[in-house]
Amino acid sequence: MDKGAQAVVKRSREITESYLQFLDRHIADLVSGQVDDFMEINEIAKALFVSHQHLTDTVQKETGQHPCHFYDLKIIEKAQQMLMETPESVSAIARILTYDPSNFSKFFKKITGETPGQYRETHKK
Repeated sequence: MDKGAQAVVKRSREITESYLQFLDRHIADLVSGQVDDFMEINEIAKALFVSHQHLTDTVQKETGQHPCHFYDLKIIEKAQQMLMETPESVSAIARILTYDPSNFSKFFKKITGETPGQYRETHKK
């Protein structure tokens, strides 16, 4: 691979990694109350100084998945962490993550195969 191609591959990895790190920070900011709502992918792309299409194409090329896939997974990871580490109710966790509680339960079950309550019960330490 020539240096130009290597630079493109390196930049693609850098954009993908920056996106994933941004999601972690953004979700933490949401949970802590520093921001009130989830950003759209186009807003995240702008914050990363790339176009929405370039971010989508790059993440898909690097991972085989759309950026929304990782956004959903990171929200679920945070919800799972909160279910295990806090006494907050499922409804409270849903609201912290800016979801209507019934929609949150459907979203959670679609991704994990179990409701938030089932997850908490089956994964208690």
